[in-house]
Amino acid sequence: MRPTLLDPLFAAITTLPGIGPKLEKLYRRLLGRDDEPRIVDLLFHLPTGAIDRRARPKLREVEPGTVVTVKVTVDRHRPAPPGRDRAPHLIYASDDTGDLVITYFRARKEYLEKLFPVGETRYVSGLTALYDGMLQMVHPDRVVDEKGLAVLPMIEPVYPLTEGITANMIVKAMDSALSRIPVLPEWQDAAFLAKNGFPDFGTALRKLHRPEALDDIAPQGGAHTRLAYDELLASQLALGLMRAHNRKRAGRANAGDGHLRRAIIAALPYSLTLSQHRALDAIVADLGKPERMVRLLQGDVGSGKTVVALLAAAAVIEAGRQAALMAPTEILARQHFNTIAPLAATVGIRADLLTGRERGKDRAVLLERLESGDVHFLVGTHALFQDDVTFRDLALAIVDEQHRFGVHQRLALVNKGEAVDMLVTTATPIPRTLVLTYFGDMDISELREKPAGRLPVDTRTIPLERLDEVVDAVGRALKDGQRVYWVCPLVAESETGDLAAAEDRFKALRKRFGRAVDLVHGQMRGSEKDEAMRRFSVGESQLLVSTTVIEVGVDVPEATVMVIEHAERFGLAQLHQLRGRIGRGHGKSTCLLLYRAPLGETAKARLAIMRETEDGFRIAEEDLKLRGEGDVLGTRQSGMPSFRIASPEAHGHLLPAARDDARLILSRDATLASERGKALRVLLYLFERDDAIRLVDAG
Repeated sequence: MRPTLLDPLFAAITTLPGIGPKLEKLYRRLLGRDDEPRIVDLLFHLPTGAIDRRARPKLREVEPGTVVTVKVTVDRHRPAPPGRDRAPHLIYASDDTGDLVITYFRARKEYLEKLFPVGETRYVSGLTALYDGMLQMVHPDRVVDEKGLAVLPMIEPVYPLTEGITANMIVKAMDSALSRIPVLPEWQDAAFLAKNGFPDFGTALRKLHRPEALDDIAPQGGAHTRLAYDELLASQLALGLMRAHNRKRAGRANAGDGHLRRAIIAALPYSLTLSQHRALDAIVADLGKPERMVRLLQGDVGSGKTVVALLAAAAVIEAGRQAALMAPTEILARQHFNTIAPLAATVGIRADLLTGRERGKDRAVLLERLESGDVHFLVGTHALFQDDVTFRDLALAIVDEQHRFGVHQRLALVNKGEAVDMLVTTATPIPRTLVLTYFGDMDISELREKPAGRLPVDTRTIPLERLDEVVDAVGRALKDGQRVYWVCPLVAESETGDLAAAEDRFKALRKRFGRAVDLVHGQMRGSEKDEAMRRFSVGESQLLVSTTVIEVGVDVPEATVMVIEHAERFGLAQLHQLRGRIGRGHGKSTCLLLYRAPLGETAKARLAIMRETEDGFRIAEEDLKLRGEGDVLGTRQSGMPSFRIASPEAHGHLLPAARDDARLILSRDATLASERGKALRVLLYLFERDDAIRLVDAG
């Protein structure tokens, strides 16, 4: 149960004066809630900047294009002529150094004459501009007399807004919300607060929303940093409690004697890298323990994760048990199966494939074999955790690209067996701060090297105006017998933009190169996609036009050219994944990034990084800087906890400290029963990480 002292913060936003059902709907959109927003949601809606009204320049000192507060005398009005509604109402004002024209559009003449009485002094605050050589201010933010100036905030926060909600409405609602903050027990260590000069939780919130200095509002300022650290500590504590709970759940030793692993390694046409050996040793050690394994295996494009996954599966199969690998898409599941099946067959492991496409009698026979134990290793999609899928003895669940599955989907697979060990793999290297944030309850193995013999990919950026030259170059590559990917961002021309559509590009290239050109995209039926991929794999087609469905898992070593059209529209990690489809064989490979000029700063930085490096871990860090955590992991779609106050860019450096703090707390007080522990329970409820408390209380 949530502590009653938090009730004022979790009360509905409609309990604030002036917010009725109509406004509540607008606040839902502003605060990103599907249900009724609470007061805490409003308090965690932080300002993104501030207007500084402390400067009081004379008119001749004003820099056009800046926000200023000036003291002026109202000289005269020039209302819009009758019948000309669109003409502005001009108010001429001055001080002893110069003149200012204050401009309003579509405003009532009587209202403006009352607001700006001729001959009176007014303090006017807003953005200035130069128009026809005259200093001008259009629709000032604030107009006050001496009395109004005394209560005007000198530093005013600027909030993100949505249609129908004004800055004044937020300020008013925030004043009421701030008055509801209860006195909360201090959950942070007193020495830590003193050392950093951090205020208490309530004071920090008030400083952010009612700043007295610009530092009060800055992400690096004491108030924001204190709240960010609170949120990071709540996250790390929750992960630590989940980790302890997972470890405590009875596991069983699942590793065999190594005979299948040795046979697979001997059958490989290459040697394992040092990283692969290390990862496999760590996994086998985990499988041999009586606690459950929860491990993340992350590696760059082409670093050999599928082979490590197969060797991990072999370890439990040696012990007479079964393994399953779940991938987020059918193309990826089939690609994994195509890599695994031949190797598995050489050593007597019976692997099979289950996707939504397997139906009827074939599916029934496969499920029968699975239940009898005749299938050792099952590869598939979401189809793996359907109710009628029964394993004889599932011991290892491998979840590929885990951030594309929800927590419940992963658990549905793990619950198919008794004390199942879990290995999570991702081909998208994840920045360190995000690993700590989202995977803190897992042990981590990284594959850093690429298999021997991989050649670097020559990456170039080319403006779309040179499209004809690119098509000519592709023609030369086709003549040489090379295979080429051509990636477009959309399937069909959209009404909202002029992006190249895969179908249109396919038609144009088919016209030029004939039957050598094929097409694959996400809206095709599974069997059509597979057939197009098969034709490309065996060389029946040489030029594959596609959308991003080929982003992960597609493995055609003969493909040596990748053209990405409108590369400026793709994220860094996605560009890196797409480029990873080439450079897999022994031929020299080229990636051409076509962009529409002029490029924005972010797009320019992205393409420059792609030219500079192929290191996926570095690319992931740069992607985080450019895009923020939500986009890098797709957290908005996958039900991961996203942060409301902390941002990895501004506060990522606090994560290791929060993680160490959480570990120390839980090593001394595993059930959060001490005085500080009780305060930390309040923190977990406040940041809605209370699932972790339920795990503790349930034992």
